[in-house]
Amino acid sequence: MTKERIVFVHGSGSFGAAAWPKQHRLAGRYDCLFVKRHGFDATADPEPTDFDADMRIVLDNLDGRPGHLAAASQGAIAAMMAAVERPDLVKSLTLFEPACLSLTADLPATMQHREVVGQLFERRAGMSDEEFLREFVRLVYSADAQMPTTEDAKRSASRLRMQRPPWEAPLHIVPGVPTLVVTGAWEPLYEEVAHYLESTGATHIHTGGHHRPHDTDEGHQALVDFVSGHV
Repeated sequence: MTKERIVFVHGSGSFGAAAWPKQHRLAGRYDCLFVKRHGFDATADPEPTDFDADMRIVLDNLDGRPGHLAAASQGAIAAMMAAVERPDLVKSLTLFEPACLSLTADLPATMQHREVVGQLFERRAGMSDEEFLREFVRLVYSADAQMPTTEDAKRSASRLRMQRPPWEAPLHIVPGVPTLVVTGAWEPLYEEVAHYLESTGATHIHTGGHHRPHDTDEGHQALVDFVSGHV
């Protein structure tokens, strides 16, 4: 019997299997694929965001047969674009803290975020990777960034500066597939996106876990329950 496939799509930090440490345990029950988005690689030079390429990576990993998508933060953009493009291939869509800001461009929290963070993106060409990282973390997470010292960390900082703002994603409609949105109840920006998706038919729950609710037991179980309900 063929296992149900789940394609996991990471955000802007760690990628591949490293972005989903708690979900490894599902590999015995499901055919789990932990993708790497465009420009994310352990050795190759980082590349700018390509939303369409990310979508194709997701669809290629579904490999022409219906499966499930689970995505976090900016990875939710690629997952939703794939579900809009091929809803027939997506049995369920689970989004953790989705950064789908083009959907909420005219809503208060997103507008405020764009006004503040948008100025940083406008100045990034004249900034070093470290300067951009420090300012980005301060603005988005109200914290101090740990400056990169290893080659991996330096590559990650460079990649962050090259990413396109999520509000530029060509995502303006939601897919007609069963959708679960999980947020950590810490940041109005992500709650605004979640409430918008809820208004279109998605189920929305809070689990804690800050920007990584999939690392919590409750968030992980919510994914398991949602997928198992749509096999």
